Amino acid sequence: MDNQFPVKYIEPLFRPPSEGRSLIFQVTNGCSWNRCTYCDMYTDPQKKFHPRDEADVLDEIRKCGEAGVKVRRVFLADGDAMVLSMRRLRVILEAIQTHLPDVRRVSVYCLPKNLKNKSIDELRELKVLGLTLLYIGAESGDDTVLKYIDKGETYRSTADALIKAHDAGLKTSVMILNGIGGRAFSKQHSLESARLLNETQPNYVAMLVLTFYRGQQKVIDGYGGNFIELNATELCEEMRSFIGATELESSIFRSDHASNHLVLKGVLGKDKQDLLQQIDQAIDHFRQHPEFERGEYGF
Repeated sequence: MDNQFPVKYIEPLFRPPSEGRSLIFQVTNGCSWNRCTYCDMYTDPQKKFHPRDEADVLDEIRKCGEAGVKVRRVFLADGDAMVLSMRRLRVILEAIQTHLPDVRRVSVYCLPKNLKNKSIDELRELKVLGLTLLYIGAESGDDTVLKYIDKGETYRSTADALIKAHDAGLKTSVMILNGIGGRAFSKQHSLESARLLNETQPNYVAMLVLTFYRGQQKVIDGYGGNFIELNATELCEEMRSFIGATELESSIFRSDHASNHLVLKGVLGKDKQDLLQQIDQAIDHFRQHPEFERGEYGF
């Protein structure tokens, strides 16, 4: 075998921040939905969605084992590996168990709609085969916001998917997008997102900030031209509304992405009051220094 790394990727490749040390196998290319107005992740021509050739994926897994790769975590990319059939997922997970026996966690991005086609028993089978964690980008719990951003989901469809995953014993990490409702829908976005989490009690919660690269006009058009982006103070106020309305038992919370104005880490709910206090301090800071619009601040 040559010295080249045996896994090939169709760039650009995306993964959650917590998968930075994971071995990534690209089992699909792009995103099976790929219509969300705010998302620029899979817009390059080479990222048109398709499942990767099964033989190529299995060959990469086998070669990693033959090369003696020692890894405990695997992430199955791209945007939604769960769109694959049970047969294909079963074959991939079995290959990982066979050739990479040290792996203890396999995770994927997951669209709620693609859990509709998997029964609880099927999800339980995937868990036995090593699937551990689903990253679900809920973005919002508010149906109005979800419609405007063309998410292709509703409060109910997302909640049902999370509940099904939990019933199957899978862990979930849910992302909420700070600022996605703009100024007009900020309050209902924060409260309905908290309600979604209260009902489903995910293991992990991440809050990122809406960040425009090339897609700002798509978001504005989606809102009928009436979208007003939140400033730093308003984003913190929205986050405070969201966290204040949560009734979570033991969800690990993070807002430590590069997009976040304020880095927060804690467990909801035991750290809820401490997190609210940090947000209040940040709000006071931004009101006194309105020139700040981006950056990480510790208080």
